[in-house]
Amino acid sequence: MDVICSPLGVIGLERPQKGLSALKESGFDKTLLDMSMACSAWELENLGNQFRETEMKGQKQKKQIRLSEHPEELSNTFKPLLEQCQKDKFRMPVARAPYLLRNTERGDLEKVLSDLTRESIKVCGQAGCQFLIVKPLFAGAPLGREWESNRKYYLDLVKTARENDVVILLENQCRDVNGHLVRGVCSDADEAAAWIDQLNKESGEERFGFCMDAGACNLCGQNMQDFTVSLGERIKAVILRDCDGHTETSMLPFTSVGRGTSQTDWLGLIRGLREICFDGALIMDFSSTVAAFSHLLRPQLLQLAKTIAQYLKWQIGMKSVLKKYDTRVVFGAGNMCRNYMKCYGEEFPPLFTCDNNKARWGEWFEGLEIRPPEALKELDEDCAIFICNIYYKEIERQLREMGLRNPIEFFNDEYMPSYYFDRLDYWEGEGQ
Repeated sequence: MDVICSPLGVIGLERPQKGLSALKESGFDKTLLDMSMACSAWELENLGNQFRETEMKGQKQKKQIRLSEHPEELSNTFKPLLEQCQKDKFRMPVARAPYLLRNTERGDLEKVLSDLTRESIKVCGQAGCQFLIVKPLFAGAPLGREWESNRKYYLDLVKTARENDVVILLENQCRDVNGHLVRGVCSDADEAAAWIDQLNKESGEERFGFCMDAGACNLCGQNMQDFTVSLGERIKAVILRDCDGHTETSMLPFTSVGRGTSQTDWLGLIRGLREICFDGALIMDFSSTVAAFSHLLRPQLLQLAKTIAQYLKWQIGMKSVLKKYDTRVVFGAGNMCRNYMKCYGEEFPPLFTCDNNKARWGEWFEGLEIRPPEALKELDEDCAIFICNIYYKEIERQLREMGLRNPIEFFNDEYMPSYYFDRLDYWEGEGQ
């Protein structure tokens, strides 16, 4: 899985070096190539006005609209960023094309947006981006007419996408109804899957996929596990952003909390992505959180964002890691081992389990014999050891000091397909 950081609020187009350095110092080595930074939805909405007025530093300044009228300049606009990314060895696996406002009243911008999107595809080719997120055209189109409004739009992009080896990703949208956000274009998983399959059929190749916006799912009150499973391998990227389920924001995951409870169904999202063995791009979008933080705190915020991204990657990839190995054992004979056996024991059966508690050696637990750690020395070196205990680093160090060269993986039961609620208490501290 690629872990990608959104550039919004972090990287500037004219002088990108500082922002990229901050990302690099925090551990990120990939960023989203967001073309909307240079041509915003607001600018497109106001296309036709020679100038627009903006408030900047308390004074009114006039800024000419350019890219919306001259899409061919998109490549030159992003040239400093592309050159700096190449110099700093930053990858951009995913990009986003300019898009319209959700509640746009402009029905005359199809050609402008098509031209901008084609230029975006060319920039992707220059940057080595594999995927380009292209939001559906006119997300506010009348119900029942979305497909006819978008089919030609997407198919007209195929030739340019093929020439630049770019896969186009559709994205689920909200619809604004009198100020309330409800399900919009591609928010129904079955419909989105049908769109992608039909576009791929008509283009004669796998040229289309899906980008799942977790924030949009949350705003629409959707079951993210069902949504994910329905789309399956069509999902190539996931935008990870938190919100309260009512207001359009992009917050750091796990930070939108009400009465001690997360406002986003991370359990459902992780369960779904784990079930389909997702191995695409995880895009961290926390631009709202970035905007609220002092510049002096940005380094620590970025480090936290990278840690959260790695944690989510670990949780999502748990089943995929289990599938990597033909044989495995577990270390720990407590609640975590119990949850392992309930959820994955049949599909990925361990040979046995180990525990540091001598009093338990020789016992049977959840169908597994409990053996001493020394028994691990008898394993073939390609047999994986899954640590089912919260003291991951300590046990890993113990096993390496024993001279074991087997693959060692960390198993965790915080986000499982199902749980035991009658937890074991009498071995607390030995095997969790």
